[in-house]
Amino acid sequence: ALAAGIHVERRLEELGYKLPPPPKSQANYVQCNQVGDIVYIAGHLPIPAEGQMVTGIVGKDLDLKEAQHAAKLAALALCSTVKNFVGDLDKVKKIVKVVGFVASTPEFTEHHLVINGFSDTMGEVFGEKGRHARSAVGHHILPLNVPVEVEAIIQLEEGVVGKKL
Repeated sequence: ALAAGIHVERRLEELGYKLPPPPKSQANYVQCNQVGDIVYIAGHLPIPAEGQMVTGIVGKDLDLKEAQHAAKLAALALCSTVKNFVGDLDKVKKIVKVVGFVASTPEFTEHHLVINGFSDTMGEVFGEKGRHARSAVGHHILPLNVPVEVEAIIQLEEGVVGKKL
């Protein structure tokens, strides 16, 4: 387990993870909506730091491992948004709740294992602060033909106010 005083961005570096540029909203919504110390974060897609967004249907175009990697990319994209919103990932007190959506064939039933790609990444990056409640839901298709989309609710350290995005 990681110490409470972990420097999250140093940890990202140690893990060899590179954050993509913060994604822009793809429709009429905001990326982050803050109420008190709680931030509701819009769904994030599997966008790598470099290269193309991952697309396809799990069980047809992607296998479990590839889908887990896509969920990891969604986690890093979400981290990028949070960093852009508050300036420093150390201002995150807790990853509270995550909802992960998986586009899959009707026969595919391991959505929970796909979203582990997101959850495991948050644990690696944030340590105990990254452990969260979660739902994983299967769908026949997601926006832009992505295999995963993940939204989150996080708690910020007391007094932290994010910027308008």
